[in-house]
Amino acid sequence: MILKLAKKYIPQIIRSKYVIAFLIFYVWLFFGDQHSIWERKENESKIEALEKEKAYYLDKIEKDKKRIHELKTNKENLEKFAREQYLMKKKNEDIFIFIEED
Repeated sequence: MILKLAKKYIPQIIRSKYVIAFLIFYVWLFFGDQHSIWERKENESKIEALEKEKAYYLDKIEKDKKRIHELKTNKENLEKFAREQYLMKKKNEDIFIFIEED
């Protein structure tokens, strides 16, 4: 009974075993495989995030290179950097650190 209804309402081209095999392969390829559409979208979003991170670090590297060049060429900037970052002082100086409370 069901076969008669299937033959009546489903065209012959769709009932072909080749078409059915192709449709199963198509569904498997796009939804079940490790290279599915969802995996590709996730990978694309990961790549985009990594490219943004790469751009951030390249920018930071350029700023650091400029800072290093500035410190190597100007002794006053080197002294200021040493005092601020490493709390270095001259022999006859005292350092006072003020902590601001909100």
